[in-house]
Amino acid sequence: MRRNFDRLRDYASRYTPTSATVSDRRVIMRMILGVLLIANLVALWLVWSPPGGSALELEAQAANLQTKASQKRAAVERTKTHASKVEKARTDETKFESEYFTDRRIASSTFVAELVKAAKDAGFKPKEHVFVFEPVEGSDSLSMMTITANYEGTYADLLQFINRLDRSSRFLILDSLTATPQQGGGLLNVTVKLNTFVREAMPAA
Repeated sequence: MRRNFDRLRDYASRYTPTSATVSDRRVIMRMILGVLLIANLVALWLVWSPPGGSALELEAQAANLQTKASQKRAAVERTKTHASKVEKARTDETKFESEYFTDRRIASSTFVAELVKAAKDAGFKPKEHVFVFEPVEGSDSLSMMTITANYEGTYADLLQFINRLDRSSRFLILDSLTATPQQGGGLLNVTVKLNTFVREAMPAA
């Protein structure tokens, strides 16, 4: 009986927690509770302030992006419209130049022939023609051609000549006109100054 009691006491003494064991368990439990608390705080922070923003913030950002996308699309459409207008203006300019402006290399002979024909049809007597070319500021493809022409005829012939110039298919600008009467005969010495534009030969690309 004594022996059994001793064994029971030894067993109890072996498995009875000491103060050191209890202290270690408390430290472990506190660590576990601390980790859980930190995890809960992190989860709470993620709920209130998620990394990408809250649902309302994300909706606001999406709406802002959609607005910007719409504005960009509208800007692109405006750019396309402007580009189309610029292209049309360039086409119209080329067409206008080809119809009303003459190449410089043939301008002198072309205008002399037309002015002489208009003068003869009006009853005028054509005399000398002088041509002067000046560059047009801001343009590499155009030059201004000044024509000074002298004629002889009556006042009625002068009116007919001006009428033919006005109906000419060429882009002619009447700069000045001087008519001096001759002594006797009712004839006039007429000096006409005309301006027009001619196309310069573009260098090969």
